[in-house]
Amino acid sequence: MTAEAKIQNDIRVALSAHGCTIIRTNSGSVKTVDGRMFIAGPPKGWPDLTGFRHSDGQLILVEVKNETGKLRPDQKRFAEFIQRFPVIYGVCRSAEEAIKLIEE
Repeated sequence: MTAEAKIQNDIRVALSAHGCTIIRTNSGSVKTVDGRMFIAGPPKGWPDLTGFRHSDGQLILVEVKNETGKLRPDQKRFAEFIQRFPVIYGVCRSAEEAIKLIEE
């Protein structure tokens, strides 16, 4: 099974070669010195990759999954929400799927 991190990197390279700027959406949490939790990054369910297509500035959001990966409930809610807007969104399991997504 292919690691999701490898698929993410493959997609980033492929979409960059196809006229897009794509970044990995980082998130995480840490405990501060005074014991509070600090959560960094976008809301739960936000896709793994965020970017835009150079030709028209179209926003691109890609949720990356490996061959057997399934969307979590928060990712499903995000997918339902974002499809109401004129953005490019999709779940991709390979660089080839991501290229098809931006070419549609």
